Amino acid sequence: MSIQDNERARKLEERLRFESMLAELSSHFVNVEPALVDREIETALRRVSEVLGFDIAVLWQLSPDEPGVLRMTHLHRVVDDPPIPEDFDARRYFPWAVERVFAGEIVAIPNIDEAPPEAATDTEMWRYFGLESVYLFPLVVGTEAPFGTVTFHNQNNVSEFPAEIVQRLQLVSQVFANALKRKRTDAYLRESNERLELASKSAEIGMWVLDIGERRFWASERAREIFGFADDEEITMERFLETVQPGCRDLVVEAVRRAVNEDQPVDIEYAIELPDESTRWVYSCGRHREASAVRPDRLLGATVDVSERKSAEDELRRSYEEVSRLKDQLELENAYLRREYRLSHGGGRIVGESPAIVEVLAAVEQVAPTETTVLIEGETGTGKELVARRIHELCERSERPLVKVNCAALPATLVESELFGREKGAYTGAVSREAGRFEIANGATIFLDEIAELPLELQSKLLRVLEDGQFERVGNPRTMTTDVRVIAATNRDLEAEVEAGRFRRDLFFRLAVFPIRVPPLRERRGDIPLLVWFMVQELGAKMNRAVESIRRAEMESLQNHDWPGNVRELRNAVERALILNSGPTLKIGPQAAASTNGDPNLSLDEAQRRHILKVVEMAKGRIRGAGGAAELLGVKPTTLRSRMQRLGIDPKVLRSTGTTRRQS
Repeated sequence: MSIQDNERARKLEERLRFESMLAELSSHFVNVEPALVDREIETALRRVSEVLGFDIAVLWQLSPDEPGVLRMTHLHRVVDDPPIPEDFDARRYFPWAVERVFAGEIVAIPNIDEAPPEAATDTEMWRYFGLESVYLFPLVVGTEAPFGTVTFHNQNNVSEFPAEIVQRLQLVSQVFANALKRKRTDAYLRESNERLELASKSAEIGMWVLDIGERRFWASERAREIFGFADDEEITMERFLETVQPGCRDLVVEAVRRAVNEDQPVDIEYAIELPDESTRWVYSCGRHREASAVRPDRLLGATVDVSERKSAEDELRRSYEEVSRLKDQLELENAYLRREYRLSHGGGRIVGESPAIVEVLAAVEQVAPTETTVLIEGETGTGKELVARRIHELCERSERPLVKVNCAALPATLVESELFGREKGAYTGAVSREAGRFEIANGATIFLDEIAELPLELQSKLLRVLEDGQFERVGNPRTMTTDVRVIAATNRDLEAEVEAGRFRRDLFFRLAVFPIRVPPLRERRGDIPLLVWFMVQELGAKMNRAVESIRRAEMESLQNHDWPGNVRELRNAVERALILNSGPTLKIGPQAAASTNGDPNLSLDEAQRRHILKVVEMAKGRIRGAGGAAELLGVKPTTLRSRMQRLGIDPKVLRSTGTTRRQS
């Protein structure tokens, strides 16, 4: 593995560690009890600081009794000097930064020496506290105004992070904000209960009596105020029910029936509509009192306005839902990054200096910074996936994973659920809900390999995603949205597929906004020595085989070979040669360099057909498994079978005859 590959693997591992910590924090804070919020925030500040190397992490909140004053409520720091004030006039000492934070913006200054001129006052104070790097994030819930800020600092070094990490730190501040909001709501609910007790002593509770026989209410002044009745208005049972929202009327009627007929206490919350058409939530409780010699059969009760508490509960529920949504997205990306990390071995570089490959790299650099859809065309084994990876690495979405889908490697019945996801029970065998690749790739890049293999019935759904970013999971009619950049690849002539009716014309034009053709190896023979030595060094390090030289005649033989399998076939030939080699000079036998067909007039399909037949014969008719034709060609068995079917090669005939020469 090259130094570049090692660095990429290290960064991926660090990113995985950071994302895992964020997913854990998000999940943990969903269930943190309000009394433990402060302790858990301090722990989280320490963990984030340790992972990203910050010296100081502080959570500041606006003082409730001193406007404009920020008060330090949570702190983690590595060193004790200089002391940090517990509160200060934010707009006086940090006017530029505070204005932006309380406008909902992120302030990220990796090096305060590069702070903007208008932040001169702020910079002077940062230098006073010995800070080198400053990151500030607003504490905000939903559309409310920010109520504080989370700040991360370094005193001893400049710390520069990519935009994706900075955005993830904003997620940390949102998690903190939601937790603090829940804590405040819990405190508010406790205070609300205390107010309820005081209200009963100060006539804040509306008292009422229902004469069951007459079906008329007596109501106190506070009760009439709660329901919006005039002072002299007669309140019948029918008039009372008119104020109850339609969706709650059956509930109220049933509560009265149980109280009268079954002697059950009234204990109910419901919504009412006031004369000004606004809605109010109320809580009513009461008990049945049977008729006596001096009093009629009646229901005695009390009602209190609980609209504020219901609003707080709804806001708390929305906070939980938002944290859960962010947690689910983090878990999706985390799982995909784990898979990518396990698969991130082997190559990864585009090697070559021929005009043909230089032209490809120039096109990549032109299109990568844009959001344009790219169609990569080229024969099998030319390195189309490497080109897609390079485009992703150079674009603004590079901090997110490149999500890959091989459209030829999946059965037609599973392609839709792989792309768009499925619900539990959507079809036989769907035992759980699964997110599709377009959902996982939200905000990132998706690579659709072998796009020509996509069934026609799914091409219209892919076109819809490309045009408006909308799709539905299998088994769920709810429309979902995604923001992805699409890179597609094919080894077929898509225009010919369109003419043959196997590919939608509108989808072709939507994909082919910026086509890039990856040349076959026979068009860049001058790159073969570079490729061979790159493969020898990479594979030799894995096999512990040191190679110092390759004979000129054998290298020329490799350059004269047509390589219908392109770079993948060349890599397989080098790997076989390294396995068989025992000295410092690599010997690549005639089987690797011999011409596949020897006839320059053969079509590409016929050349591929003959080459596949020869490899299947070498594998004694085996397609799968160790030593099978798929392994020798460096492709998946499903891809090889699909290619054989297109070229008219019947695997059953091969197995029955035990030879491939009869078909060639």
